[in-house]
Amino acid sequence: MSLAARYLEQHGIPTVVMGCGKDIVEHCAVPRFLYSDFPLGNPVGKPHDPASQAFTLELALRVLETAPGPMTTVQSPLRWDDTGDWKLDFNNIARMPAEEIARRREEFAEQKRIAQAKRAADLNAAAS
Repeated sequence: MSLAARYLEQHGIPTVVMGCGKDIVEHCAVPRFLYSDFPLGNPVGKPHDPASQAFTLELALRVLETAPGPMTTVQSPLRWDDTGDWKLDFNNIARMPAEEIARRREEFAEQKRIAQAKRAADLNAAAS
């Protein structure tokens, strides 16, 4: 997304990237970046929370209008929770219940089976 934003900017289309991976997005040198200190995959607000999503969109539009220069980062004032404990729990295998680990492993194994079957079908089709 960051590289697409840079390309669009080079062709006269202003952009704002909304994201949760601050180090990654800033490394790509996007022109304008709205950073939300939320778990990855939630850059536009909390799931099922239209108020936080609307606020984030409005803030992104303000960043688009008012960024003082290139490579501007603005951090959203919204917080995922009051404690920040989600950062300790987010994909931390040491804090996951055994059932969740087993579920994720099975999900991963199923995705591998699907990919292997698709690859085999593609190879067979190519050989025919």
